[in-house]
Amino acid sequence: MEDVLPQVLIPLLKGVIYADADPARWQKLLDLQARVREVVALLGLELVLDEAEGHAFLRQREPAEGEEPLPRLVPRRPLSIPVSLLLALLRRRLLEFDASGDDTRLVLHRDEIAEMVRVFLPESSNEARVLDRLDRDLKRIEEMGFLRRLKGQDNLFEVQRILKSFIDAQWLGEFNERLAAYRRYLEEEN
Repeated sequence: MEDVLPQVLIPLLKGVIYADADPARWQKLLDLQARVREVVALLGLELVLDEAEGHAFLRQREPAEGEEPLPRLVPRRPLSIPVSLLLALLRRRLLEFDASGDDTRLVLHRDEIAEMVRVFLPESSNEARVLDRLDRDLKRIEEMGFLRRLKGQDNLFEVQRILKSFIDAQWLGEFNERLAAYRRYLEEEN
């Protein structure tokens, strides 16, 4: 089994392992789960494995009380408010979609996403500029792995279920607080 361990660890260190994208590697990960957890713990990481959703990734382990934090293996990058808003809206839409129980894949058209965001944007006479900004934000979220553009259909996006692992109730609560502070700031500016 030790010779199989690198076949699981290296892809995990590079990103997410999806059950449907690589079933053989996924099964190896399930079989070696305890060993993988031991090894990545040495680096201050923890394995996040969601069997129900079919994905696994590594994240920085929070230090225990009184423990000195380790240097971050992967630096955090702050998200812009528009990207954070879009992530929160996509997460809410995924929650609504799951509650409907219709299908397992949430696919949204760019125009649907634009309508979700438009409610939060100030009135603008320059629609092209708003859509350019949305396209940049969608590209950023796609690079982060939370959206996947459907092949041959540039305006259709599948919301990746891994979004649920990153955007949880605590994140949404903190974002709502930041959004309220941002609104107060905008009101004071006007």
